[in-house]
Amino acid sequence: MTIPTPTSEGLAGLAGAVPAGLPDEVTLARLAGEFFAALPTGFGGASALSLPNAPRAPAPEIIPPGNVGPTLTAAAPVAPVRAESVPIDHASAAGRPGAPALGVPEAYAAALPTFSPPVSPPPLAPSTPYYFLGEAGAFQSAPQQAAHGAPRAENRTAAQSFGLPGEAELHSILAELAGERRTASVPGSSAASPYYFLDTHNVPKPEADLPATPSAAHPAFDVHAVRRDFPILQERVNGRQLIWFDNAATTHKPQAVIDRLAYFYQHENSNIHRAAHELAARATDAYEGARNKVARFLGAASSEEIIFVRGTTEGINLIAKTWGWQNVGEGDEIIVSNLEHHANIVPWQQLAAAKGAKLKVIPVDDTGQVRLDEYRKLLSDRTKIVSVTQVSNALGTVVPVKEIVDLAHRAGAVAVVDGAQSVSHMRVNVQDIDADFFVFSGHKIFGPTGIGVVYGKRHILEDMPPWQGGGNMIADVTFEKTVYHGAPTRFEAGTGNIADAVGLGAALDYVERIGMENIARYEHDLLVYATRGLLTVPGLKLIGTARDKASVLSFVLDGYRPEEVGKALNEEGIAVRSGHHCAQPILRRFGQEATVRPSLAFYNTCEEVDTLVAVLHRLARGKGRIGR
Repeated sequence: MTIPTPTSEGLAGLAGAVPAGLPDEVTLARLAGEFFAALPTGFGGASALSLPNAPRAPAPEIIPPGNVGPTLTAAAPVAPVRAESVPIDHASAAGRPGAPALGVPEAYAAALPTFSPPVSPPPLAPSTPYYFLGEAGAFQSAPQQAAHGAPRAENRTAAQSFGLPGEAELHSILAELAGERRTASVPGSSAASPYYFLDTHNVPKPEADLPATPSAAHPAFDVHAVRRDFPILQERVNGRQLIWFDNAATTHKPQAVIDRLAYFYQHENSNIHRAAHELAARATDAYEGARNKVARFLGAASSEEIIFVRGTTEGINLIAKTWGWQNVGEGDEIIVSNLEHHANIVPWQQLAAAKGAKLKVIPVDDTGQVRLDEYRKLLSDRTKIVSVTQVSNALGTVVPVKEIVDLAHRAGAVAVVDGAQSVSHMRVNVQDIDADFFVFSGHKIFGPTGIGVVYGKRHILEDMPPWQGGGNMIADVTFEKTVYHGAPTRFEAGTGNIADAVGLGAALDYVERIGMENIARYEHDLLVYATRGLLTVPGLKLIGTARDKASVLSFVLDGYRPEEVGKALNEEGIAVRSGHHCAQPILRRFGQEATVRPSLAFYNTCEEVDTLVAVLHRLARGKGRIGR
C-alpha cells in the first residue's frame, strides 16, 4: 500500500485520500491565524506577529524517533536571531520560504509564526589569553585569543608602576638593616646574637617618600585575566573571598589542567604501552607527550632523562637508594645545606647511617644565604654527593646552585638540585646548571598532586640499578634472571600516575604560554611590594632577608604564636602556612621553632597583600589579643 505524502502542492498530494469534511487549505490557514492571534504577547500572538523585527518564538523541540523519554536538562534560552541572518540551504526544500517544514503543508506553514532555525552557538572564548594547552593528539584547547590586549584600567601590572620600591630599593633596605645589625653587634657586646631579626625600630619610611619608578619599566601583566583561569580563587572562606598565600605548600590549578584531566578520563583512560587497542595508544601518546614537555621545560637533552615519580620527596629517595646506595661507602661524605627541606636531609641521613658515611652541612649567613667560602672547605676527595635546594621553602632564599654544582664537579662529586620551590618562579635549564639530578613536584607548578619528576643525565641513569621491581620496568623475566629496560622505564615500576602526568604537561603548557620571564618579573615586583608592607607592621620580624629571594615571606609577630596569627588570618579568608615548614634546622638557625609563611604566586595581587597587611596591623594593635 502506498501512503501519500504532503508536498509543496498543498493538499493536492492527498487527492483521493482526504476524508470527507476536512477543511480546505484556505480554511486551515484562517483558523491557524485566528489561533495564534489569540495567544498572549510573547507567545507568538498577534502583537509579536505584527512587528517585523520582533523576537521570534523559538522552534519547538523535535524529539528524534526512538527517543521518546523525557529530557532532564533544561534547555538554555535561545537568543533571537533574525531570519535573514540564517544561511539558506538551497539544496533543501525546507530551507526555502514557504516550503514545507517537516512535512507540513505549504499553506499551513505560511500561517505559522516565523522562527529562525536553531544554530550552533559560537565557541566560548577562553577566559584569558593564556588559556592554551597546545597538546598534540585528540585533545584540543580552547580557541586562541590575542595575548596582547590593552590592560584593564584597574590592573596593577607591577608594584613599580605605583611608585613602590624596585629591586635596587629593596636591596638597599635590606643592606641598611644588615649594616645596622653588624654595627650593633660589636665583639664582646652582650647584645650580639647569632640569630637575625629585622629591627622594627628602624622601619623604612612609607611609600610616599620613595622615588617613583616609571610604569613603562616592564610590560603589562594582566593578573586579573590570569585569575579568571583559576576557578578556586572564587571560593569564599568564612564569608570572605579566598586569598591564597600558601603557594609554597601547593599551587592551584588552572581550568586548562582541570579540563585536561577530565578529557583524559573521558576519552583516553587506559594503561599504557604494549596494548593493541586504540585507548592504550591514546593514553601512551598522552603520557609520553607529557614526558617530552617536561624535557623541553627543563632544557634536558632527551626525554629519556625524565623519570616520573610521585613528587620531590620520592625523587630524592630514588636517587639516594639507587645511585647513592651503589656509589657511597664507608668514610665517604655527603653535603647538604642548612636551608634544606626535610626531604633533602632524611634520605641522606639514612644512606649515611647504612653505609657509614658522613653528612656535612653548608652553613648560612645572617641573611639566610649559603656561605660559599665554608662550602669550599667542606669539599674533599671523599665527597660523593652534594644535594642542595635551589630556593628555600622556608625563607625564599635563591641559592647559587650553578656555582655549587661546579664546585662539586671539581671535587669529583655528583650534584643533586631540589627544584620544588624554583620551577614555578624562574626559568630552569638543567644543562646550564649542569646538575646531575634535578627533582621537582607537579603540584608546586599548578599541576596535579601525586606527580613529580626526576631528571638525570643519561649516562648516569644507565649505570644506576632499578629502585623497585615489577611491571613496566622489565624487558624479560625468567625464574633465573630478569632483564631490565633502560632509562627511564627502568625506574617506573608498576602502573604510573598516567592521568596526572598528562595534567602536569598541561600545567607546563600553561605557564609557558604566559612566559616564565613574565611570571618572574611580576612576582618580583609583588614580593617587593609585600616586603615593604610587612615592614610597616610594628613587632613583625622577617626571617630570611637574602639579597636574592623568591616569593616567600617568613615572619614572626610579637605577642603571638605563629599558629595564632595563621588562625586570625584564616578568619579573614587568608590562607598562609604556620609551623616549621618541614625545615626545622634552618628555622632553629634563626632561633625559631615556627614562623608564619605567606608565599606568593603570579595570580596574587597587590590588593590581596594590602588585606594581609591590614589584618596584621590590627593584630599588632591588639598586642597579643586575637579579635577585632
